[in-house]
Amino acid sequence: MGRKKSLVVLVLVALAASCGGSNSEPGTTASPSRVFLSVGTAPPGGAFFVVGSALAEVLNEFGTEFGWSTTAEATSGSQENIRRLDTGELDFAMSNAAITYFAVRGAEGWDKAYPMRTVMTLAPNVALFITPSSSDIETIADLRGNRVSVGPAGAGFEYFVGPLLGAHDITYDDFTPLNATQSGAVDLIADGSAAAAFVGGAVPTASITQASASQDIHFIPFQEEAKQQLIENYLFFRPATIPADTYRGQTEAFEGLDVGSMHLIASANTDESLVYNVTKTLYEQRESVIEKHAAGRAINPNNVVRDTGTEFHPGAIRFYQEIGIWP
Repeated sequence: MGRKKSLVVLVLVALAASCGGSNSEPGTTASPSRVFLSVGTAPPGGAFFVVGSALAEVLNEFGTEFGWSTTAEATSGSQENIRRLDTGELDFAMSNAAITYFAVRGAEGWDKAYPMRTVMTLAPNVALFITPSSSDIETIADLRGNRVSVGPAGAGFEYFVGPLLGAHDITYDDFTPLNATQSGAVDLIADGSAAAAFVGGAVPTASITQASASQDIHFIPFQEEAKQQLIENYLFFRPATIPADTYRGQTEAFEGLDVGSMHLIASANTDESLVYNVTKTLYEQRESVIEKHAAGRAINPNNVVRDTGTEFHPGAIRFYQEIGIWP
């Protein structure tokens, strides 16, 4: 019996050592346990999907010491992401700051106040109405009586499109709203199924590049008075310029609006150390994000801590305080 017991002990010790347990030999490096992380994005065609995928790639590439295995999930967008963060189905997610703004307050149709927290403010969501240059639509008022694509169903575009229309004295009741992904919206205006479409995201946005490549398009301008009203009334609206020659046929800069920057969010209940390490990794490896999408330039000291109306997570605040950029 004594010999069998000794053999069992030796086997257990060997197993512990091979798994990187506390009985490993001094000087050896223990492999971290696998940690599966999910990042909610949005449908393909918009900036959320590609930027969220870039963030996930960087977390995989530089998170080996934490054992991260990160997956970017295509979702319907901000609304779904917020609800799935709340239920624990996602760990992190992309969201539009305007949608999160109302969600954390339980306002504008949300069934409760959702405990979301900002991890980092990312690129401006520079969005606008576009229409074929051959159409009769010159202003937002001209949308009346037309079929207009206003974003994917369930994505939450109404949280910023609604106030934007209101500032121009127009509502959804004044036209026929259509729901489509951004790439789908481009197809709708291309074949005449819609007269205009609301599209955008980080500049350049794939859907606008697609639209301008296939036909001449008109960027429908915002009234200056309406822009100022929106900026004064909401934290998430800001002036934003699309530089000339960003898209084919765009010979002049377009003075538009950030209708709610994309930001990376997590539930208030997410482990503080996890959020700290994710924030630190993405910030310190921001050049790698830029290599994957130009929106990574928004991960900079001035922008990443910008207040859009949603509290920051304590784990993120701790990192920003350590590097001296927390306002």
